Amino acid sequence: MIVVIAPDSFKECATAAEVAGAIAAGWRRADPSAELRLVPMADGGEGTVAALAAARGRVMDTDVTGPVGELVSARWALLDDGGAVIEMAEAAGLHLVPRQLRNPMTATTRGVGELIRAGLDAGARRFVIGVGGSATNDGGAGMAQALGASLRDAAGRELPPGGAALADLAEIDLSALDKRIAECTVFVACDVDNPLCGPEGASHVYGPQKGTSPAQVAELDAALARYAAALRAALGIDLRDTPGAGAAGGLGAGLMAFLGARLQPGVDLVAEQVGLPKALEGVDLVITGEGAMDGQSLRGKVPVGVARMARERGVPCIALVGRLGVGYGAAHDLGITAAFAIAPGPASLESSLANAPNWLSDRTEAIARTWLAALGKRA
Repeated sequence: MIVVIAPDSFKECATAAEVAGAIAAGWRRADPSAELRLVPMADGGEGTVAALAAARGRVMDTDVTGPVGELVSARWALLDDGGAVIEMAEAAGLHLVPRQLRNPMTATTRGVGELIRAGLDAGARRFVIGVGGSATNDGGAGMAQALGASLRDAAGRELPPGGAALADLAEIDLSALDKRIAECTVFVACDVDNPLCGPEGASHVYGPQKGTSPAQVAELDAALARYAAALRAALGIDLRDTPGAGAAGGLGAGLMAFLGARLQPGVDLVAEQVGLPKALEGVDLVITGEGAMDGQSLRGKVPVGVARMARERGVPCIALVGRLGVGYGAAHDLGITAAFAIAPGPASLESSLANAPNWLSDRTEAIARTWLAALGKRA
């Protein structure tokens, strides 16, 4: 019996590696002879650094500029092959800013550029950058400035931080851009297709979630349009309507423009990096999971992505989750054979967070015994 265990993290509770370990422990109680292939997963957002570091690297910590200018300690991964993995939210995430201080008009992605520079200093020339959960709407301008790009107004002054400042952008000068960038390959884990500007763009769709008023949304959208025009003039690349350019407050556009980044669906990119396709060869069953499964899980989340890969190979896939929410049943059409909530009964959030690893093991053991009985084998 060969089982691949490829879960996401259970947020605020257990990393993907810890979830995989708990599932494996439960299966071994029922079936000690099974070959278990543990492949902790992520979707490009929170947990991506941990998942890839667990697979083939180590976690690093670097102090960088946070979204409102404060110093924050950001985690990233240096891989065994010399690559680097960055989560933009570690440096510019909404969770870093108290609600009363959230202001995309002035929030900056400078820390993201500082993380990239730390990777460059460590010798990395291949980057995986997860985007999502941003506090910013600056189009990646702060990131570019941290790497040596100069964004100036009509008087030749360097622009201050934030998306609103882009309304005064007159010139982009790349003469001092870090020369090492030309040696790099950059992949962006991105599961949104929003353009940079317009009614479906970064400002209109995501600005209100970050604290902007309707008037500020319009101001930021106009500023990003000016930014797009300046990028076109300086680099000959038009990103105004490019799918994914609006990701993370327009950071997608900045990464494409200044680093030549290529955008890929997060689950697919992480799966490739951690070796999931190879691990799926010749297996009998796949087990995945996440903290909650509902209708949102259909949009680029780990369990459905893993299930899709399993179904392509004709392998059944079981999902173990902390909570089953409205709309989760649609996942069955996308490759989830069955989904199980792990709690033994009604439970508070506090109890669920405290007991999830044990519940994962117990539920997995029950599934393993059922699976073996269906195969006519004794546990």
